[in-house]
Amino acid sequence: MSYISIDNMKFYAYHGCFSEEQKIGTYFTVNVRMETDTTQAQKSDDLSHTVNYLAVYQVVKREMMTPSHLLECVADRIGNAILGEFPSVENVVVKVSKMNPPLGGQMESVSVEIVVSR
Repeated sequence: MSYISIDNMKFYAYHGCFSEEQKIGTYFTVNVRMETDTTQAQKSDDLSHTVNYLAVYQVVKREMMTPSHLLECVADRIGNAILGEFPSVENVVVKVSKMNPPLGGQMESVSVEIVVSR
């Protein structure tokens, strides 16, 4: 098995429990790490034998555009969408980070990381 990762995808979206977050929005980053068998792609050098990064990015982008209250929900939705659209992916680790969260103190981000498996 191998791991394919897409790191630090950046989105402006409207996730959060506070009404201001849902109206104004903020920046998020998403990381995905997919476990898949790349043996055939390693030998063939053929994109059709592996997970297409562009297609995965499009799935993440689509799911990020659906507002949610919780990062847990966003991460779960992304993970399940990836498994649903890419049968060769056995499991996926999804990390969603909200940049500059409104928590009354200084911090870079808050994050949720989940594993979704078949």
